[in-house]
Amino acid sequence: MFTTLLANVTPPAEAPQGMSLWQMCCEGGWIMIPLAILAVVSIYIFIERAIVLQRAAKYDATFMQRIRDYVHEGEIESAHNLCKNTPLPYARLIQKGLTRIGRPMNDVLVAIENTGNLEVAALSKNLPWLATTAAGAPMLGFLGTVIGMVEAFYQIANAGNAASIADFADGIYTALVTTVAGLIVGIIALFAYNFLVARINKVMNLMEARTMDFMDLLNEPAK
Repeated sequence: MFTTLLANVTPPAEAPQGMSLWQMCCEGGWIMIPLAILAVVSIYIFIERAIVLQRAAKYDATFMQRIRDYVHEGEIESAHNLCKNTPLPYARLIQKGLTRIGRPMNDVLVAIENTGNLEVAALSKNLPWLATTAAGAPMLGFLGTVIGMVEAFYQIANAGNAASIADFADGIYTALVTTVAGLIVGIIALFAYNFLVARINKVMNLMEARTMDFMDLLNEPAK
C-alpha cells in the first residue's frame, strides 16, 4: 500500500531556469546590434578622453614663477622653451602670449583667448558622440519596443481564438529587452558626458587662472 501511494505522488515541477545575459541580448533582435556598437564606442571615447583630461588637468606650481623670472630678466627665449617643454594647455596659452609681448594688452589677450578656444575644442573632441548616444540610445530602445509589440499583435492576429502567450512571447521579449538595453546605454553615455564636461570645465578654469596670472605679469613694473 505504501508503495502504491508513492507511485501516485506527482513529482514536483522543476523550477524554470534563469535566462543568461547573452540569451536576453539575443532575444532583443537586431536592434541590439546598433545599441552594442553605441555602447562600445562610448566606453572607448570615455576612457580615451578621461586619460587626456587627466593629463591636461595637471598643475605645475613652479611654472608661472619661472615664467615671471624669465620675463623680468628679459629671457623671453627661455620662457618660450619652458612653455614648449611643458605639455599642458595653459603652457600653450602662455607661449602664445609671449609671442605678442610688446603689443597692446588687448592684442595679447585676444591671441590667448583664441588659442584657448582651440584648446577647449581639442579637449572636447568626440563629446558630441556621447551626447548623441545619451539621447539616441533610449530612442533606439523604444523603436525596438514598438517593433516587438507589432510582432506580438501580428502573432495574436494570425493565431485567432487559439492565441496563447507562447504565440507572441518573442515579440514581448524584444519589446522589453530593447527598452532596458537602450536605457542602460543612454544612462551610461549621459553620466560619461557629464563627467567629461566637468573635467573640461576644471581645465578651463585652470587656463583662465594662468591667463590672468600672465596678464598681471605683463602689467607689473619692470625691476
